[in-house]
Amino acid sequence: MPDAFDPVPEDRFTFGLWTVGNPGADPFGGPVRPRLSPEEIVAGLARAGAWGVNLHDNDLVPFGASAAERDRIVGGFRKALEDHGLVVPMATTNLFSHPVFRDGAFTSSDARVRAFAVRKAMGAIELGVELGARTIVFWGGREGVESDAARDARDALRWMRECLNFLTHWVRDQGWELRFALEAKPNEPRGDIYLATTGHMLHFIETLDHPEMVGVNPEVAHENMPGLSMVHAVAQAMEAGKLFHIDLNAQKIGRYDQDLRFGSEDQKGAFFLVRLLEGTGGYPAYEGPRHFDAHAYRTEDVDGVWDFARGCMRTYKILAARARAFDADPEVQEILAANRVEEDGLGMLLRAYTPEAARRLAAVELDAEALAALGHRYERLDQIAVEYLLGVRG
Repeated sequence: MPDAFDPVPEDRFTFGLWTVGNPGADPFGGPVRPRLSPEEIVAGLARAGAWGVNLHDNDLVPFGASAAERDRIVGGFRKALEDHGLVVPMATTNLFSHPVFRDGAFTSSDARVRAFAVRKAMGAIELGVELGARTIVFWGGREGVESDAARDARDALRWMRECLNFLTHWVRDQGWELRFALEAKPNEPRGDIYLATTGHMLHFIETLDHPEMVGVNPEVAHENMPGLSMVHAVAQAMEAGKLFHIDLNAQKIGRYDQDLRFGSEDQKGAFFLVRLLEGTGGYPAYEGPRHFDAHAYRTEDVDGVWDFARGCMRTYKILAARARAFDADPEVQEILAANRVEEDGLGMLLRAYTPEAARRLAAVELDAEALAALGHRYERLDQIAVEYLLGVRG
């Protein structure tokens, strides 16, 4: 029976054509379920309660399709969107599958390949605009090396900057109000991928001609693969005003990029991530789509794919409800308030340096031994979070 955790379009959940459309192939075996057409995916997502669908250019239009074939395919897809009430908030371009990109796209040492990549990205952006997308994601799946003998990484970064600058200027010249979101990943399919984390991307963005147009698209699996914190990556992006999109899934630390159902691993990490996105701790909530970049297990048939999609959305909503209850708990509020000490106006004093502030700081009596003796009750706080997560509170 339907309940409060069943997804509805107002939740702004999205999936990619490549996610629910994944036929279950992997490097060791071929597809195990039929490929769904884009129209079938749209219909299935609408039944599941999703709000939108995202796509790479070649998820919809095959590489090398004629202009007439492209228009026919896009027309059929647009009709399916209209029939089922779904939107396309984000589009991206596949700059990693075709052999031409085997040594990079925007970072290829061959300017002809870089030119081809930029031209292909322009076509993908035009497709996204036609479908109503406002965000364009760039994941550099081949932007890396197996051996640093191949090129100086400084050249690669310069070439990537030039390509993105070219695209931002072109978009502005068209009069389109678009935002770019750069997606980091440490490795796979390359041995090492340039700009491996969200933090790397945030710095790189500030070197672009139009940094105001460019943000990040953190992914749970990509941050967790090397053992980093997705929560911290997203918090940094939000604090910088650069969280333009997000990819939700699950990942076991140290494994290949698994793209598991959201919340199926590291439930505590997922809980704190949802808490951050929903703003239950006091900061403004993330207002963009909650996008799931994940795949159903290879064991599943088509019915199992829709179980997977509903599971991603339900888990998010369950965690959001748990986060709201946790942050409303009086004991949680008490512990957090006790640790946020603003005695003698020191917090305000430290906000901006002035000579007077420095003199006042020098005069303040601070007892390091007394401060060191204070306990923080974080064990208790974390246990409360675990109990909300396990459903024995609230």
